[in-house]
Amino acid sequence: MQAFQEEEYTKRLDMGLWRRLIRLARPYHMHLLGIAALMAVSAVLDVYLPMLNARAIDVFILGGTTEGLGAFIAEYIAMVALQVIDIFAFLRLCGVVETGVCYMIRKLGFQKLQELSFSYYDRMPVGSLMSRLTNDTQRLGDTIAWSILDLLYGACYLVACAVQMLRLNLHLGLIVLLVLPPLAVLSFFFQKEILTSYRQVRKRNSQLTGAFNEGIHGAGTTKTLVREEMNREEFHEIAEGMRSSSVRAASLSAVFLPLVVSLGSLATAFVLWRGGEQVLALQAGLGGMTVGVLQVFINYSVNFFGPVRDIARVFAELQSSQAAAERVLTLLETEPEIKDTPEVIAIFGDNLHPKKENWPVIHGQIDFEDVSFRYQDGEKVLDHFTLHVQPGQTIALVGETGAGKSTIVNLLCRFYEPTEGRILIDGADYRTRSQLWLQSSLGYVLQTPHLFSGTIADNIRYGRPEASLDEVVEAAKTVGADAFISMLPDAYETQVG
Repeated sequence: MQAFQEEEYTKRLDMGLWRRLIRLARPYHMHLLGIAALMAVSAVLDVYLPMLNARAIDVFILGGTTEGLGAFIAEYIAMVALQVIDIFAFLRLCGVVETGVCYMIRKLGFQKLQELSFSYYDRMPVGSLMSRLTNDTQRLGDTIAWSILDLLYGACYLVACAVQMLRLNLHLGLIVLLVLPPLAVLSFFFQKEILTSYRQVRKRNSQLTGAFNEGIHGAGTTKTLVREEMNREEFHEIAEGMRSSSVRAASLSAVFLPLVVSLGSLATAFVLWRGGEQVLALQAGLGGMTVGVLQVFINYSVNFFGPVRDIARVFAELQSSQAAAERVLTLLETEPEIKDTPEVIAIFGDNLHPKKENWPVIHGQIDFEDVSFRYQDGEKVLDHFTLHVQPGQTIALVGETGAGKSTIVNLLCRFYEPTEGRILIDGADYRTRSQLWLQSSLGYVLQTPHLFSGTIADNIRYGRPEASLDEVVEAAKTVGADAFISMLPDAYETQVG
């Protein structure tokens, strides 16, 4: 059981990639603009509310007066109510964006998987595709909705807070801002390292998903070849890599937070020291700072560094989420290798919009004319192969494994196209007809049949859902399956999958 190796994507922040992703979320652009506006309002309110506290301390507590108290209480209640409404509104919008983006990407992804060529599934493990449309998609929804929220709030709060501190007291404001550069460097370094570890965790998680899928689907082969111990060791190697990356990320986080708190505490301590001196100076009649303003500075210095950490975390998350974004966008932007030409689509339609009124009647004459074929980066499987089949004729293809029997059938179904030569259906090159026209007229029994979840009847009518039960029974009788199906407790209504 070899683990599928995920593609290695660039670790540098690619803003073009994120612009493509934001364009993909076009139905939610107004929601994102609403979130931006609400974040700006929330940041301004968070800066304004401590000023109200300062007024309460200086005027009503230390000033010993109640004049204007009613208007102050009304203003305070209004500001708190506005903040509550604002928070409720942006949380709701963020939830809508998160779930909506996930829904939209998964819907587009599933549609893309229906359109992609048969060859795509030869090289893409199921586990990797599932990981892209579950874990990676959820991460993108979280990033677009919540990380951008933190980024907008942090930027607005920092600007509003810095302006207010410098306006109130230029000296103390500059002291607090001097701590910002080392804190920013520290935050960006640690967040980058932490999220590099989480990048490895997600990569290993994708490999684990693929390993689980192979282990479950290949259980019969594993038992037959007695590979349980070898599979366990290979799985343990993947799981150990995921554990190591997780422990490293947790360890870095454990070191990072105390360092940030220490830097912030130093700034707060300096504000208390110098601000306390200015309060005493004011009391001595030498001019200085009021107790209320000192309280504002302490509040700002304590809360100022939270947004810095959040901004550093968001930028690191954007780098980390970039791998998820690239995996998802790579899937959504993958073009099918087998495509009908625009001229063919104009006449016969495509898979989702067929123009059946223009479809010619198929009689079944098949001609392989000097057909050669090789799989991608592989040896030639067919070399100047020619075959003529009359309508109604039965042909048996006999040969050793790897001789090209399945390839001939896959070429006929146009799951692949000839590297050289051409295939004619009723005298016309089948590339001049639509894929849906051809494949709607073919019956293909796979070597390894797949049962979909549902009843036996549902599986038999999978290609023609409108088929009646009588038609289902007739089809089963044609292939000799009716006898054993009828012996089951629920016959054709037996659940399988």
